[in-house]
Amino acid sequence: MAPKMVTSFRRSLSFPNPPSHTSSKPQKTFHVRSTSLPCRSHPIISQLRDEIAELNSWSTVSESGCRTSAWLCDGLCRLKTVHESLDDLLHLPQTRESLRGGEYSSLIEKLLEDFLRFVDVYGMFQTLVLRLKEEYSAVQIAVRRKACEKIAVHSKNLNKIAKEIGKLAPNLASIGKLSTAPARAPYDDEAELIDVINDVLKVTVSVSGSLFGGLSNSSAFRKPSCMGLMNFGKKTKNVKVEGAIREFEEIDLEKLRKQAEEEVKMASKKMHETEDCIVEIEGCAERAFRSLINTRVSLLNVLTQ
Repeated sequence: MAPKMVTSFRRSLSFPNPPSHTSSKPQKTFHVRSTSLPCRSHPIISQLRDEIAELNSWSTVSESGCRTSAWLCDGLCRLKTVHESLDDLLHLPQTRESLRGGEYSSLIEKLLEDFLRFVDVYGMFQTLVLRLKEEYSAVQIAVRRKACEKIAVHSKNLNKIAKEIGKLAPNLASIGKLSTAPARAPYDDEAELIDVINDVLKVTVSVSGSLFGGLSNSSAFRKPSCMGLMNFGKKTKNVKVEGAIREFEEIDLEKLRKQAEEEVKMASKKMHETEDCIVEIEGCAERAFRSLINTRVSLLNVLTQ
C-alpha cells in the first residue's frame, strides 16, 4: 500500500543537496524528471493527488445557491488541470516502462476504452450545446418581439436539446474502476500509478455529471413537467447527475408569454446574461474536452512508442 503523501509536496520536499537561497525555485515541480528523490513517489503523482483532492472538495458543494455557472466553469478548469498532470505523468519514461508489461496490456486497453467514451460524450456535448446556444438566441428575439408562437416553438426545441444533454450522463456508467495487478513489493509503483488513474476517472465522471445535469435540469431550457424525469441517479450507480445551475433557474419561458412589457424587458436583459454564461461554459467544456483527447493520445503512445 502506498504511504500517505504530505498535503503540500512541493513545499515540503527535501532534496539531498538543497539549492542555494539565491536560486529561484521552479514554479512547476512536476517537470522534474529526477528519480533520485528521497521518496519513492514521483512529484507529478503528488501534484496530481493534490489536484484531485481539490476537485473532490469542489464537487461536495450541494447547496443549489452555490451551483453557479462560475462554479461549474471552475470545476471544468480544475478537471483540465488534472488531465494535463496525468498527461505529464504518462510522458515519463518510468511510467511507460511500468505500463508496457504484459500483465498491464488489458488494463491499458480498458483505459483507452474509457477515455474514448469520455471523448465521444464530450464531442456530443459540444454539438448539443452549440444547438442550445442557437435556440436560446432565437428565443430571445422572439421574446423581444412578443412572438408567442415562436417562443413556444423555440421552448420546445430547447426542451428537446436539454433532454439529449441529460441522456449523456448514463453513457459514462460503464466507466469503472481499473483492476490492479498483484503487488510484487511492499511499495508497488505500478499499484500507486493505477490508484491515481482510478481517481482521475472518478473525478472526471463526477464533473461530467455536474455539467450535464446543470444544463439539462434548468428551467430555462426544460418544461416544469419534465424536470422530475431527470433522476438518473436511480438508473446508474456510477454517474450522479447534479441539479440545475442558479442562473439558468432565473428564466421561465412559459411565464414570459404572460408578463407585462416592462417585465419582458427585464427578462430579456437577464436572458442575455444567461447566454453569456452558456458561452463561458461551452468554452470551458471545450478546453476540458481537448485535455481528454491529449490524455488518450498519450495512452496510445504508451503502447506504440
